Amino acid sequence: MKRILTQLLNLPDVVVESSLQEGEILILSVSKKTKSAVCPQCGKKSEHLHQNQRYLVKDLPMGDKEVILNVNRRRFKCKKCRKTFSEQLDFVGKRKGYTHRYAEKIVKQIINSNISHVAKNNGLTDVDAPCAASRREEVNSMLEDIAKNVMPIDVKNLKRLGIDEISLVKRQGKFIVVLVDIDSEKLIGLVKERKQIEIEKEMRKWGEQVLEQIEEVSIDMTGNYKKLVEKICPNALVTVDRFHVTKVIHDELNQATIAENKTASSLNIESREKVFDSLKGNKYTILKAENKLTEKQKEKLDRIREASPLIGIMHSLKEEFHNIFDTSEDLGTGMLGLIDWLKKAVRVSAALAVPYYQKSVKTIKRWFGEIVGYFERKTTKVVVEGINNKLKRIKPSGFGFINFRNFEIRALLSWHYDINLAR
Repeated sequence: MKRILTQLLNLPDVVVESSLQEGEILILSVSKKTKSAVCPQCGKKSEHLHQNQRYLVKDLPMGDKEVILNVNRRRFKCKKCRKTFSEQLDFVGKRKGYTHRYAEKIVKQIINSNISHVAKNNGLTDVDAPCAASRREEVNSMLEDIAKNVMPIDVKNLKRLGIDEISLVKRQGKFIVVLVDIDSEKLIGLVKERKQIEIEKEMRKWGEQVLEQIEEVSIDMTGNYKKLVEKICPNALVTVDRFHVTKVIHDELNQATIAENKTASSLNIESREKVFDSLKGNKYTILKAENKLTEKQKEKLDRIREASPLIGIMHSLKEEFHNIFDTSEDLGTGMLGLIDWLKKAVRVSAALAVPYYQKSVKTIKRWFGEIVGYFERKTTKVVVEGINNKLKRIKPSGFGFINFRNFEIRALLSWHYDINLAR
C-alpha cells in the first residue's frame, strides 16, 4: 500500500511511510528516500541524524480526497563543522504550509479569478473572519512565491516600448502606467503612479544596456513622457501612434457635430428639422472611415453633407487625414502629406471664417516630429490597447488583492506564467 501511495504521490525522492484517512482528508506521512543531506555551511555530506521535525503541508488532492502531507524535515549534524542543519526539500519551501505544485495550482486559478473565490473554492476560508483573512494571506504568499519564478521580467530583447496609462479606480482619477514590449506583445511592467520619477525608477531597473538598446518608444499625447524617454533612452525614436492622432481629429469633429445641433435650434423649422434629422444618431456614420460604410450609411452621410455643409467639409478633411496614414509608404511621403493637410485645414478655415480643426492643427504642429515618426516604422499601439483591455478585465476580479503589488503580480503572471492560461 505504501508503495502504491508513493507512486500516486509522484514526488521525486519522496516515500510514503504511513497513511491515515479522516473523512475526506488523506494524511500521508512522508520523508526523503536518501539517508543523508549536504551541509549548507561546508558542503560536506552528513548521515548523522540529529532530530526529526514533522509539520503539515497541503498538497494536490487525490481523486476526491484532500491530501495533507505530514512532512519529516530532518535535522542533521555535520561532523566537519559541528553544526546542525535542516535538509533541503525540493517540493516545499521553508516555513510554508503548502507544496510548490499546490501553490502553482492555486495561482493558475487566480489568473482567471480572484483571491476570495479561489480561497473559498479550495477550502482556504473559514467562517471565522480573522481565520478567513489569514487564509487569504496564505494565498497571497503563494502568489509571491510563484512570482519569484518570473520576476523581474526578462527584457534583454526589448527594442520597441509602448507607454500608456489606464484608470485603476473608475472616476477617482487614479491612473497606473502600462509598459509594453510591442514586439513580443507582452506586458513588462506597471507603475502605480503617473509621476515621472516613479516611471523612471521602474525603467531604471532594466539596466543601462537595455535602456540604450531601445530603438523606439510609442506614446500618446496626454502623458508628459517625451522628456523622460529622451533622458533615459538616448537612442530611442519617440513616436505617437496614429490612432491617438486620429482620436484628436475625431473628437473635434464630434464636438462640431454637437455644436451644429445646438446652432440648428435658431434656424427656421424646416431647416432645423433637416439638420436634426440628418445628425441624430449618426455619430459613427460621421466618424467611421467612408470606405467601410454600408450603402445605407453612405446615403445617410450624403444627407448630412446636404443639411450641414460645415460637417460635410470637416468630414472630407477627416477622410483626407485618414488617407495620409493609410497610403504613405515612407517618411518623406507621409511628412509632405501631413504638411499639405495642415495647410489646407488652415486655408479653408481662413477662407470660410470657420475654425475647422483649429485645436487639432495646433496639437499636430506641437507633436509633428513624433507623429511623422510613425511613417518610418508604422508602429501602432494596437498591442498596447489590447493589453489595456485585458488589464481592465483583470481589474474587477482583483477584488481580494490587498494592494497594488498583488494586482501587479497577477497582471504580469497573466502574460509570463503558463502561456496557455495567459492567452
